[in-house]
Amino acid sequence: MAAGHGGAAGRRRRAAPMSTNYLPVRADWLAQGVEAALEPQLPIVDAHHHFYDRPGWSYLKDDYLADAMSGHHIRASVYMQALTRYRTDGPDALRPVGETEFVVAITPADPVDPVDPAPSAQSAEPQIAQAIVGYADLRLGSEVAGVLEAHQIAGQGRLRGVRHLVTWDADASLANPLTAAPPHLLRDASYRAGLAQLAQRQLSYDAWLFWPQLAELAEVADAFPELPIIVNHCGGIVRIGAYADRGPEVFHHWRQAMQALARRPNVHVKLGGLGMRINGFGFHEGALPPSSQQLAEHWAPWMRACIDLFGPERCMFESNFPVDKGSYSFVNGWNAFKRLSQDFSPAERQQLFEGTASRVYGLGR
Repeated sequence: MAAGHGGAAGRRRRAAPMSTNYLPVRADWLAQGVEAALEPQLPIVDAHHHFYDRPGWSYLKDDYLADAMSGHHIRASVYMQALTRYRTDGPDALRPVGETEFVVAITPADPVDPVDPAPSAQSAEPQIAQAIVGYADLRLGSEVAGVLEAHQIAGQGRLRGVRHLVTWDADASLANPLTAAPPHLLRDASYRAGLAQLAQRQLSYDAWLFWPQLAELAEVADAFPELPIIVNHCGGIVRIGAYADRGPEVFHHWRQAMQALARRPNVHVKLGGLGMRINGFGFHEGALPPSSQQLAEHWAPWMRACIDLFGPERCMFESNFPVDKGSYSFVNGWNAFKRLSQDFSPAERQQLFEGTASRVYGLGR
């Protein structure tokens, strides 16, 4: 759930206070409940994580490595834009390219073989950020082409798409100062022209929005059938503020919207990102951190619905670290995913844990 609009406003937001939707990471609290990794040899592509470099919160390559090598076999990852290390000079529109430059500079560039995911040893260092999703202000319309070209050059073959957040709700208390957007941005003509540039360049679009906005995303999927769309965090589950104490109603309407999206074959879903305050699970309120069994039980209705609607071939597990680290440890989160999927076939689990992410983001391309 990182990032926001770019340019000069993006640089100012880097210095903004942490959003109340971002929970503080309490290492001592997490340490009280860390489990041993289940199925430690199961290959995983982490479909969504960030590097953060903000006042009071730093989470960079070594921090992610410490989590990724804590027991599970994370063989590669997809990096998601997070307002990190923008350029400090030059045209405003091009300043977000600094994030892509930074990620490439600190991560290896060895391509991942989608057929032979060697090295197989769980202790091997993962190939971090083998696919990169950057930020570009899609409101620039056709003029965003120059920004996308700059990202592609900076990405040295690893840029796969763009995320420009559209999170908005009539309940202003849900607004995140880092990511707030005007209403109905997905219907804006300039924004649509920016999406057209992604489609022309065979880049993907990562969508972070709230579940009441999913109908607008379905319209985008119809307007751009060749554009790969990846819905972040199970479709933006919101169960606080105006949506608190409305659990069955929220689930019903969320599932209906996801069912409509599933009829669009160019839409995929990331399973994860449910450790944020906005999701309403309240994991951070416990005296002890949640076990993987507890996580799996709370997540099962939502994630199993996504898998049932989209199929394993269009779903992928994500850590969303470090954002979700405020609610549970890396090990316990992936253990929960393994528990959730234990009754699926080996081929289906391969899609969920690495196959879908590798295919959609072109790992090994």
